[in-house]
Amino acid sequence: MPTARHCASCATPASSRDSLRTRWVGALLIGVFALAALLSGASPARAQAKGELRIGYQKSASLFVLQKAQGTLEKKLAPLGFGVKWVEFPAGPQLLEGLNVGAVDVGYVGEAPPIFGQAAGAKFAYVGFDPAAPRAEAILVLKDSPIKSVAELKGKKVALNKGSNVHYLLVKQLEKHGLSLSDIQPVYLAPADGRAAFESRNVDAWVIWDPFQAAAEKAIGARVLADGAPDVVDNYQFYLAERGFAAKHPQVIDALFEDSVAQGIWLKKNLRQAAELIAPLQGLPVDVVETALRRYEFNVKPITPEVVAGQQKIADTFHQLKLIPKPIRISDAVLPAKP
Repeated sequence: MPTARHCASCATPASSRDSLRTRWVGALLIGVFALAALLSGASPARAQAKGELRIGYQKSASLFVLQKAQGTLEKKLAPLGFGVKWVEFPAGPQLLEGLNVGAVDVGYVGEAPPIFGQAAGAKFAYVGFDPAAPRAEAILVLKDSPIKSVAELKGKKVALNKGSNVHYLLVKQLEKHGLSLSDIQPVYLAPADGRAAFESRNVDAWVIWDPFQAAAEKAIGARVLADGAPDVVDNYQFYLAERGFAAKHPQVIDALFEDSVAQGIWLKKNLRQAAELIAPLQGLPVDVVETALRRYEFNVKPITPEVVAGQQKIADTFHQLKLIPKPIRISDAVLPAKP
């Protein structure tokens, strides 16, 4: 049997060689991952992300659709070490459920969904609102309808989305003209079904919000019988957040607001260009989107006592109509003001 030659490398114990090999392979892998990150364009802030802001949105929420398309919020949050994940929901109630179960951190909805969510025990907080947009919802009739005023809806069939912001609009407009819901025949339909019933003349009027409102006006010449102005309803849009996230990451909420304000200003100054960007994402004609954008305001602000009082009126009305099972206090869902 040949005798093994003596050398330094041969004298190294097997366990030590394995240890050296493990450290060398580890160092090599770290280098490979670092190179891959550089080649993929990953920024240091993204690579060292502290977390992710998960935003619940609907396609009808034009500003969020614009922010998602432009990628401006991602750039705004990068210095804070946060990425962004956009989660689409078909409607406000589903978005509220997403907040309640922790699937998203922030959402943007109209007036009604948070009232139903709070009545059901959802854990969220109002953190901001966009200014009133009373003309962005309306009672529509067909262009050749003989109905000329809200008072003439007595005994008529009126389609609406039950428990939505337009439910409150209809109640207030009927009150203004000496009527109540018992004086009409409400037909509760989701927007798509409401449009179909309206066009086929199975109902006499349709209560709906933008951009569906603008689409009916443009496509079939629907006529506005009445909207939320003047001083009938506010039609605020709300920014909601999971309570724990809002309390733990106020700087992220502030950055979201800053980007929303900046993009809202750009949108209002460049309506046509904004509509051209948003329209294909919403599946609507550009002129429909532009009309809807004109009727909304985009300038998020912290919640005020006046806004809370307005939302409380809607909640009280919904309780009287037995749409929610118990009275609620909107102030319970508002975070304490910053010191």
